[in-house]
Amino acid sequence: MQLESKELLEADQKFGTPLYAYHGERIVEQYHKLKDAFPGVNVRLHYAMKALSNVNVLKLLREQGSGLDAVSIQEVQLGLRAGYSPDQIMFTPNCVDFAEIQQAVELGVHINIDNISILEQFGHHYGASVPCCLRLNPHIMAGGHSHISVGHIDSKFGISIYQLRHVLRVAESHNIQVHGLHMHTGSDILDADVFLRGADLLFDAAAEFKDLQFMDFGSGFKVPYKEGDIVTDIQDTGRRISEAFQAFCERYGRELELWFEPGKFIVSESGVLLVSANVIKQTTSTVFVGVNSGQNHLIRPMFYDAFHRIENISNPSGTPRLYSVVGYICETDTLGYDRKLSEVREGDVLAIYNAGAYGMSMSNNYNARLRPAEVLYYKGQWQLIRRRETLEDLMRTEIEVEWT
Repeated sequence: MQLESKELLEADQKFGTPLYAYHGERIVEQYHKLKDAFPGVNVRLHYAMKALSNVNVLKLLREQGSGLDAVSIQEVQLGLRAGYSPDQIMFTPNCVDFAEIQQAVELGVHINIDNISILEQFGHHYGASVPCCLRLNPHIMAGGHSHISVGHIDSKFGISIYQLRHVLRVAESHNIQVHGLHMHTGSDILDADVFLRGADLLFDAAAEFKDLQFMDFGSGFKVPYKEGDIVTDIQDTGRRISEAFQAFCERYGRELELWFEPGKFIVSESGVLLVSANVIKQTTSTVFVGVNSGQNHLIRPMFYDAFHRIENISNPSGTPRLYSVVGYICETDTLGYDRKLSEVREGDVLAIYNAGAYGMSMSNNYNARLRPAEVLYYKGQWQLIRRRETLEDLMRTEIEVEWT
C-alpha cells in the first residue's frame, strides 16, 4: 500500500510544491504489522513522535491503540494535546535540566532516566512516591552509521551497564521505585541478534529489580530505501524476541509487558516529499536538476548520507537520463547523486520517497526559506494537515528594537 503517481499528482494540483504527503492507511498497516509480530507476549508500542509529530498522525495512531515515546517536554505537551493520557506517554529525555523532569512528573507521564546525576536528584525529590524507568547503555554498536547507533560505549545516551552497582546503591539509598528497564541501540537493525544481545544484559540486570512492570527494547527496525534493500525480517525478529522474553518472564516469576518505541518503521514509507524542478543546469561533468526544496526540508541525505529514491512523476515515460538532484539552499545541498530519472523538464514534479520519518520534523528555516505544507491521504481523500509557512510566520517571534 503506497501513494501512486496519480494520487501524488492530484496532491500537487491541489496543494502545490514543495509538499509532504502521507498515506494514512500505510501508517496504520505498519503499526499493526509490528504489533502483531510478537506472539504470546503482552506487547505495547509507543510511537517515537520525533519521527513525525503532526497532531493528525498522532491522533491516527492513538486510534490504533498506540502510546507515545517523547524526548522533550514539548513533545509530551503535544502528545497530551493529541488526546493521549499521561500513562500512554513515555518521557525519555537526554541531557535536560532537572526542572524538565519535574514538569513531566507533574504531568503524570512515565519517566525514563538515563544518567546517574538525574537519578540522584529524582530520588532526593520523589523517593518511592514516583516510579521511574532506567535507560541502560548496553555498549552494542548497531546500525550502519555512527550517527544512528546510540548504544555504543562513546554514546551520550543511557547509563552504562557497567555502572549498575552504582545505580543500585543510588536506588536503595533513596528508596527509588524502578518499574521498568530500557535500552535503545540505534536504527537500521537487520535482525534479532542485536536486540537479543541487549536483552540478555537487561534480563541479567532485571534480577536486581523486584518490582518491574515492563522492559523497553527501543526500536531500530530497518525499512527499505531502495530496490533490493535488506530490511528487518520483522516476523522472525518478533518470534525470537518473544520466545526470549517469555523465558525471561518465567525466570522472573511473573509476566511483564514488552515495550517498543518505533518511529521510522511506522511512518517512513508512508511519506513522500513532492518538489518541482526549477532549472536543468548542465556543467562540464554533471547535469543538475535544481528543485524548489533542499536540506532545509529533507536533511537526511546531508546529515546521514541517506539514500531516498527519486522519480519524475510528471514524465514517467521519458528517456532515462542521469542527473544529480540538488536544492536551492546556499550550501552543498544534494538530495541525490547520479540518479537515472525519466527526462526531467523545468516544471516537472519529482517524488522523493521514504520521507515520512525525520523529514518535516527535522526541517528548518535556513536561508529564510519557509517550511512546506503537509497533507494526509486517508479514506480516499486528501486533507491539509499543516498549511505552508508564510514570511509572517518566520518573523513572528522577532522583536524589532529602536536604539537610542
